[in-house]
Amino acid sequence: MKTLYLSKRLCSRVTRGAVFALCLMAGSVFAGDLPDLGESSRAELSPQMERKIGESIMNQIRLREPSYVDDPEINDYLGNIGRRLVEASDNPTGEFHFFAIRENTVNAFAMFGGFIGVNTGTILTAQSESELAGVLAHEIAHVTQNHLARQIAKEKQNTVPSLVAMAVGILAARSNTSVAAGAITSAQAGLVQAQLAYTRDFEREADRMGYQSLEKAGFDVRAMSDFFERLQKAGHLYENNAPVYLRSHPLTVERLSDMQNRAQESSYRQVVSSLDYHLVRAKLRAQAGQPREAVADFERMIQEKKYASLAAAQYGLAFAKLRARDVEGARRASEGLRAQTESSPLIAGLLADISIQSNDNPAAQEFYRAALVRFPLAKSLVYGYAETLYAGRAYPQALTFIEGQLQRDNTDYKLHGLQAKTYAAMDKRLQQHRAQAEYYLLQGQLGQAVEQLQFAQQAGDGNFYEQSAVDARLRELRKLQMEEDKKRKNGG
Repeated sequence: MKTLYLSKRLCSRVTRGAVFALCLMAGSVFAGDLPDLGESSRAELSPQMERKIGESIMNQIRLREPSYVDDPEINDYLGNIGRRLVEASDNPTGEFHFFAIRENTVNAFAMFGGFIGVNTGTILTAQSESELAGVLAHEIAHVTQNHLARQIAKEKQNTVPSLVAMAVGILAARSNTSVAAGAITSAQAGLVQAQLAYTRDFEREADRMGYQSLEKAGFDVRAMSDFFERLQKAGHLYENNAPVYLRSHPLTVERLSDMQNRAQESSYRQVVSSLDYHLVRAKLRAQAGQPREAVADFERMIQEKKYASLAAAQYGLAFAKLRARDVEGARRASEGLRAQTESSPLIAGLLADISIQSNDNPAAQEFYRAALVRFPLAKSLVYGYAETLYAGRAYPQALTFIEGQLQRDNTDYKLHGLQAKTYAAMDKRLQQHRAQAEYYLLQGQLGQAVEQLQFAQQAGDGNFYEQSAVDARLRELRKLQMEEDKKRKNGG
């Protein structure tokens, strides 16, 4: 299905609590825009509405889910792979957002609006970049084929609030049946069980469409069946503790055979995993456990030459040493990487971080500045460069840079946050609160955004045009507040 698959731990935290409540709220808020769903789920539940619901859930995950990986390097990497697959899909202009969840289990999930999450355990379990891409391609297909809306819309009498609640029930049921029982009413539980019967058809469709995207994007098409077959064998070894991915993505012999047959019909071509794939895996390993243990693991790996990429092993060792606060050791470990700063934004970011920890902010700025020439879209470099400008008290330069980035992407809440922080350092209170309002608004916190604009009105340090802009924006948000209150009352 267009799946809301979450690991057991994430499901228990998010589904039963914040996300479940958020989904019910979202259903009430948006109900005024939609009639009851009929046969055509796409016609009634518009892409814009799906995106609003997905954004609401995503904001709640960012704000309240501890296992959300707020790491632009890792999420940039997933986004790069994901966009490559989306461009090769049957909806190449579709809007998607990819992110990681820090969970050792193998799992991935797709939410309304093209939000796709991947457990870090999936990244570490995949034995090649093509295997990871196979998982992402499968989830992208669930979105492009509109599986979630198609699945929950089969009950024709449902209104939007009950449909959204049912979507959360499906999420819970697929992840943990005990959570499902606590998260949905008995009446909804029956509907959820009925909807689950359609899963295998949607899984086969996602396999087929995902395979096509994987092949068109230039990945190894055999990787999809290899990954699933390995998970299936693991499930046989651990009967009562099968991989979470298999519990949420039922894998039949027929599905696996279909994948293998398609792969055999394709001509063989060797596909080499990218350096970033190895670096991201090294970073995740270096972040796990105690820093000293991570250092020892990478030192042993390098000594015994048990690595797929020497650069990634050196990167992991330097990162682990930095975690252990051995800045000089991290510098020595990274020496072999200095000639490869143009190979990956992750390497440039690590070298910049080592410079920052060495109190050499100008060197860090130079690493970021040079890397941005080669990787201008890397959010990790954008944020890092802005932070070093701020740390160096180059506030006007920082604002100019941030404003240029916002012209490219005005929906980046982190940039608005950095802008607000920089204005605060310059004691420009109106502009600080105005930027902070956008920061809150983009995270779904409308009340806080309105409050910040009220503070901006009272700041008293803006010119006529700045004050007028604040007044106009405040009127817009208050109108939006009134509309949402009205929808909530009508839906409730």
